Amino acid sequence: MELRQLYYFVKVAKREHVTKAAEELHVAQSAVSRQIHQLEEELGAKLFLQKGRNLQLTPVGSLFLKRAEVILGDLERAVVEIKEFLDPESGEIRLGFPHSLGISLIPEVVSAFRKVNPSVNFRFKQGMYPSLIQDVMKGEVDLAFVSPYPEMHPHVTGQIVLTEELFAILPPGHPLSHEEVIDLIQLKDELFVLFSDGYSLRPIVWDACKEAGFTPQIGFEGQETDTIRGLVAAGMGVSLLPEMALHGSGKLQPSKVRVKSPQVTRTIGLIYRSNEKLPLVAKVFQHFLLDFFDCSHSNTR
Repeated sequence: MELRQLYYFVKVAKREHVTKAAEELHVAQSAVSRQIHQLEEELGAKLFLQKGRNLQLTPVGSLFLKRAEVILGDLERAVVEIKEFLDPESGEIRLGFPHSLGISLIPEVVSAFRKVNPSVNFRFKQGMYPSLIQDVMKGEVDLAFVSPYPEMHPHVTGQIVLTEELFAILPPGHPLSHEEVIDLIQLKDELFVLFSDGYSLRPIVWDACKEAGFTPQIGFEGQETDTIRGLVAAGMGVSLLPEMALHGSGKLQPSKVRVKSPQVTRTIGLIYRSNEKLPLVAKVFQHFLLDFFDCSHSNTR
């Protein structure tokens, strides 16, 4: 059995199509088909079944995929560790983060880190809260920023690096737009522009409204902070957003008002796999981030 066979098998399993896998691998389709066939012969079992134009893993194929991913993941980490041992000031950091942090925070911290570590490269992966947790658990990223911080998770650990206040955002001509502070109950009759299900800011806003004594009326839903901010600025409703998500470049921008009662915050955590050593270069970046956010007194598990 060859590593190339495992690599081809995982690609086909992910793409569910030999031709698409071959295109991604930049090899001939016949080469991929041949390697899969040889692998099935050696294992004495079918790994795929034809389903229309696509391929579907057999039960044996699903079992083998889990093991193959672990083997290839371990091999990739071994190569990274050797490169870091030979040159500890270089390497690649695989970093996950939600869209709301990509506007200003991620560019800021990466730029600051690369000023003192110019040889380090980054591979970024954006995602929603559940997918970022999964990416860390599967080893697809070394570190991930997530919000809220998962206090008691069996497979990931980390630190709270930032607790951020959420502000009410209102259309520019809204009667409350010139107030310095408001109570959230003052928005009970407004339409809210909220994130879609699966985005971590949605339950934070929803729970804050419930704590204030009302259920928010949803007017519109979006999947990016730019969309939420833009719809509010256009007069389509109100919302709550963290300050770092309020940096916009368009001409039309919402008004920002502090919420006094209840005060609404979100925690941002830096997480990694439990019971597993970080790659050296990722460990260096982790220590840099803790100093950057001055987390010496943050909660650490």
